[in-house]
Amino acid sequence: MLASEQGLIQNSYYTVSANAHTAYTPLQEDVEVDVCVVGGGLAGLSAAIELKDRGFSVLVLEAETVGWGASGRNGGQLIAGFACDQSVIEKAVGIDASRDAWDITIAALDLVRERVKRFDIKCDLVDGFLGVAVSAGKAAALKEWYEKMAKRYHYDADTEWIEPGALQNWIASPRFHSGYHDRRSGHLHPLNYTLGLAKGAASIGVRICEHSPVRSMTSGEPALLRTDSGSVKARFVVLAGNVYLPEVAPQLAPALARRIMPVGTYIIGSEPIDAARAAELIPSNSAVCDSNFVLDYFRFSADHRMLFGGRVSYSTITPPNLKEDMQRRMQLVFPQLTGTKIEYSWGGFVDITMNRAPDFGRYASNVFYLQGFSGHGVALTGMAGKLVAEAIAGHSERFELLARIPHHDFPGGKLLRTPALVLGMLWYRLRDALG
Repeated sequence: MLASEQGLIQNSYYTVSANAHTAYTPLQEDVEVDVCVVGGGLAGLSAAIELKDRGFSVLVLEAETVGWGASGRNGGQLIAGFACDQSVIEKAVGIDASRDAWDITIAALDLVRERVKRFDIKCDLVDGFLGVAVSAGKAAALKEWYEKMAKRYHYDADTEWIEPGALQNWIASPRFHSGYHDRRSGHLHPLNYTLGLAKGAASIGVRICEHSPVRSMTSGEPALLRTDSGSVKARFVVLAGNVYLPEVAPQLAPALARRIMPVGTYIIGSEPIDAARAAELIPSNSAVCDSNFVLDYFRFSADHRMLFGGRVSYSTITPPNLKEDMQRRMQLVFPQLTGTKIEYSWGGFVDITMNRAPDFGRYASNVFYLQGFSGHGVALTGMAGKLVAEAIAGHSERFELLARIPHHDFPGGKLLRTPALVLGMLWYRLRDALG
């Protein structure tokens, strides 16, 4: 999977518009620290910052470079909630704990803004998110969800429902029926945010080592982790490699790998369009996502490029004619952009769980893991890092709340689970088309 992604990285808008990247030297000696974090993405860096703030010595081991994976290539949408419906959380932990879990996701939005301010991160942070439905039937289901969330979780405090007649004031597209606006959610440049977190972490004393894949781990006390040219003894370990952990270091936590699946997701970036035209298309400059199971999501960049995502692959094989297909989807949403040149197309893999809920827990008494953000992790990854730091510091209530959510292996074993998932997704695509 890592080798197949090189082509998906080369034409990323985020890469060419990234801030200066500080290079962090590989681990080349034997060291001892309080906590070793495996993974230099949003979750791992957040954990490192929170742990350092609590007085721990911290080393981050990154197999590639900071933000190389999903943290630096995602849609950049900063959204409340989980990838799964809140009813999944209610069933798992009960309504009262489910409310606490929802509040954690709201606090995650605030945490991103706190970090941007604290470390002066230039990442084009913009407030506002539109959730929209493509048909009357989809709109009825979306409104039912919205009203339930307003009643049970007070979600309407920072949101408003938009009726069909008013939606054109929010988005100039013939594709959508109605939806809602969330003022507290938003969007940002994810790679610049991740690079900023790394720079901030380093500034407070976190050591970061790039090009340092972990080859083995003994989860004793202390744990011992070995790289190609060094080793780390650590009182605690945080595994935050997400979808890449099973490939880079399959021996670390094989049981965890069976609970996640890699899903390819792809984005195109247009040439810059006129600022006035961009303001006409999305007057609030919000991020937008539809409510389909196989969904489209899009937003404008700071230089007025349409960044449009929506095609996924459940087989780890990049779909053929990807850029052309994505451009057709973009023009279905915005016919006004017909003829607009597409200058970038890129993608990568996210880790999904069977129920789309995040999968947090302990692999051993002193080894914690964070995975399964299921494509909804720009905000939640940061809070996950904070929760695991709380747990290591002896205050595990919030971490254990989310760790109570049960997870199961994907069916079919190593050989059959991918074909089974592909067939399942064909059903969801059909359901979206008929809905």
